[in-house]
This record gives sequence, C-alpha cells and structure tokens, in this order.
Amino acid sequence: MPNENNVNTGNAGEYFVAGELERRGFTVAVPMSNVENFDILAIHKKTYKQFAIQVKTTSYKSKKWMLTAKNENLIGDNIIYVFVALNKLEAPSFHIVPSAIVAKGVKERHHNWLKTPRKDGGNHRDNNLRNFKDDNDIYLNRWDFFE
Repeated sequence: MPNENNVNTGNAGEYFVAGELERRGFTVAVPMSNVENFDILAIHKKTYKQFAIQVKTTSYKSKKWMLTAKNENLIGDNIIYVFVALNKLEAPSFHIVPSAIVAKGVKERHHNWLKTPRKDGGNHRDNNLRNFKDDNDIYLNRWDFFE
C-alpha cells in the first residue's frame, strides 16, 4: 500500500500543475484513477494542442525526483514532464521538461552510475530506480514547452 504522505505529495503536485495550466489557457483533466503513463491531459483552449503530462513531486526544496526504468522509453512529441518542488510551505517551483530530454538524461545518468564503483570498490547492481535532477534550474518555469 502506498505511503499516505507520498500520495498526498503527488496529489498536491498534480493539482498545482493543473491550476497553473488552467491559468495559462488550457483545459485540464486529472484522471480519477491511476493512469500508467500520464497524470494530466491538457488541451490549449485556442490552438487545441494536446499534451499528456507526467507529474513528479517532491515536498522539499530538492531538485531531484525519483523515476523508474520505464521513463527511459516514455517518449513522445506531446509528452511533457512537470517536476514540482513543493518547497515545504513556500510557493512550489515547476521544472518543465520534454519527455525525450528526460528519457535521455535518466538513461545516461543511470549508465554512469553503474560504471562508477561503490565506496567499497564493488560494482553497483542494476535496479529499476532512476532519478532526474535540475540543479542549475535549466528547466525552471519552462512553460514555453507547452506552446
């Protein structure tokens, strides 16, 4: 069973993103049930351009979000990730990244991690966990990816 705090954090991130997209001229749908590869569907009210949005949220000021191996292959022209940092009780920050960039980044980062020896000199074991980081805020508030 999922951790209640993680579910609440994820829900908060999704609704912050949905609200921000509505403010920016989109009609937004947040599916009531868990959908495998996206959390939000958005359609621009004037251009009718559609997006499937994957939202990943952390409750901290961290710029690191957990993903899985499936994210290495979740690529599409209209698939966008919005990484949300809730920043405790301050205003959230949004890091908006096209799916092809996320896929390439998590694949390369994981590959490099596997090549790097552990502290004891041994090899890392492959696993399903991946992560995405935006330490330099390259993707901070890049709402232009929705144009």
